[in-house]
Amino acid sequence: MAERENIGALAIHFTAGIAAGALLVRLPLDPYLLSGGLFLLLASLIASVLKTEKTGLLFPVFLLCGTVCFLTASFPDGSESTFLERWAAGPAERLRSFIDRIPFPSGTTAPLLKAFLTGDRSGLSRETVQVFRESGASHLLALSGLHMGILYILLSRLLWPLGNSLKARRFRYVLTIAAAGFFTLMTGASPSIVRAFLFIFLNETARLTGRPRKPLRTLSSALLIQLILTPTVITSVGFQLSYLAMAGIFLLYPHLEGWYPQGPRIDPMRKVWQAAALSISCQVFTGPLAWYRFRTFPTYFLLTNLLAMPLTSLLMGTAVATIALRGIGLCPGFLVQATDALCSGLLWILGIIASM
Repeated sequence: MAERENIGALAIHFTAGIAAGALLVRLPLDPYLLSGGLFLLLASLIASVLKTEKTGLLFPVFLLCGTVCFLTASFPDGSESTFLERWAAGPAERLRSFIDRIPFPSGTTAPLLKAFLTGDRSGLSRETVQVFRESGASHLLALSGLHMGILYILLSRLLWPLGNSLKARRFRYVLTIAAAGFFTLMTGASPSIVRAFLFIFLNETARLTGRPRKPLRTLSSALLIQLILTPTVITSVGFQLSYLAMAGIFLLYPHLEGWYPQGPRIDPMRKVWQAAALSISCQVFTGPLAWYRFRTFPTYFLLTNLLAMPLTSLLMGTAVATIALRGIGLCPGFLVQATDALCSGLLWILGIIASM
């Protein structure tokens, strides 16, 4: 049994072990004694695998390893922010200050851009937050893998003219991973942002090494890595929703997208259906958990995503261009106006949906 072909099964067993650990810490048991006993059992299982070479034992090993990882990660350690987190906090603050100095005509543009690009929502008015919530667009306001994905696509298109030589691919790989890692740290490394970074890292590594990029293998590998690094993240709603959304995209979306087959010509309606299928796929997988945790369901989620998603992507593109060009003193006034108009348009559309 090739381990790489069973990464999904190993990730599922490890995740189940993590979940079991999350339940065990709630029991009236000494966590240190419990962890010690489970660690001895884990060591015995690993010894059996090494001795007998029975790969089937890998699954209970990963299950038990997940439980031990969560229990030990739950011990109080009094840890503070890391050096990298403190180092990234400075540029984040400077970026927020720089956005505030851009002369946008509307007072809502700068706070919204800071929320989209840095995760800082402190400047948003109560009315703006309410519009996002009531229109079912809260996922756009909360910095997530969606925003990382949009920025990743922008960066990929900017770097593509470098060509496809080995040196160009290596340079593109290093720059992409460095930029994604910096953005992850700068925005606070939320669970969904870390998930997006791992997706980018795994996909770019597979592209550079010429290995096939299989979505479910990427999902399983990212899940396994993230839980190994931070086992307690499994209790985060953002983590759960992020992976459920990606599972919906990888498992359900291909089937829904196939309902509207590709014709010989460019079909705008097929593009609309692809966007609708993507939204439905995410909602089917995340909706039950959102209802269970928040007792809410976005009635007009399909309309919101069809209208707001393209506008948000365009807004982030113009925002990045505005910030970059203004930083070197070459930003034309019409670009600032366009960014402001897109921001106002997004709020106007969400306001209409919220009032329905």
